[in-house]
Amino acid sequence: MATALALPSVGSDGNLSRYLQEIRRFPMLVQDEEYMLAKRWREHEDTEAAHRLVTSHLRLVAKIAMGYRGYGLPLSELISEGNVGMMQAVKRFDPERGFRLATYAMWWIRAAIQEYILHSWSLVKMGTTAAQKKLFFNLRKLKGQMQAIDEGDLTPEQVAKIAKELGVPEADVISMNRRLGAPDHSLNAPLRTDGDGEWQDWLVDDSDSQETTLAESEEMGKRRKLLGDAMKSLNERERHILEERRLKDEPTTLEDLSQQYRISRERVRQIEVRAFEKLQKSIKSAALQQGLTGGGGANLVQMR
Repeated sequence: MATALALPSVGSDGNLSRYLQEIRRFPMLVQDEEYMLAKRWREHEDTEAAHRLVTSHLRLVAKIAMGYRGYGLPLSELISEGNVGMMQAVKRFDPERGFRLATYAMWWIRAAIQEYILHSWSLVKMGTTAAQKKLFFNLRKLKGQMQAIDEGDLTPEQVAKIAKELGVPEADVISMNRRLGAPDHSLNAPLRTDGDGEWQDWLVDDSDSQETTLAESEEMGKRRKLLGDAMKSLNERERHILEERRLKDEPTTLEDLSQQYRISRERVRQIEVRAFEKLQKSIKSAALQQGLTGGGGANLVQMR
């Protein structure tokens, strides 16, 4: 459809006045005429009818696009994207539903312009969910109502009010406000005019180094081996009770174990404590021999 319709060219913002004058020559449509043209397009794919429907609403597109001038993008591009949304609206418009094309088209026009802004304003995605998009396009307006248009962080009271108004977390409001207040910067930008050093050189990596990760992995492996060897020092009943009481995410109750072994709950508890003490002693002894720190694998068996 877009290739079949020849629309006036927006050109640069400097030619905006000429463009606005040019689109005024397309007449507005009365309801009956709009209905018949929409029927011709829907039933016969009459491109002339579609062209008249689109061009008669170019002034609506320009008006909506002007409402988004505060995002620093060329108005000519906003209008061009709005015109694409207008063509999509005509393509999907059903005249039998009883409402005017303008009522339906404004949603398509706004959606096209907003998607363009979100993809063009920053190299980093600004919002993916409906709530984040709503925050992006309403934050500036709400700040203006609060007379908080100065750069910088919002006050806690302002953050709370905006978050409640838009139904988003306060953290999202703070993050979006900071991103809107600072344009993208290249990590390869030089720190000084002499080009010595880049911004990325000052980024701190909070993750553990490969050496630390490897050392921790090796020590944990040794501790697990200590635990496995120490478990062999227990008899079958001690090992089973200790596993059921100390090594399971949901420990087995004393009552269940007492019924299983036909002994009292107090006796089960005594066996558990004795087995744990034997296990700790065995692990600590082996750890000292191997020179492991922190008590070796004893830390793997936690008191519950």
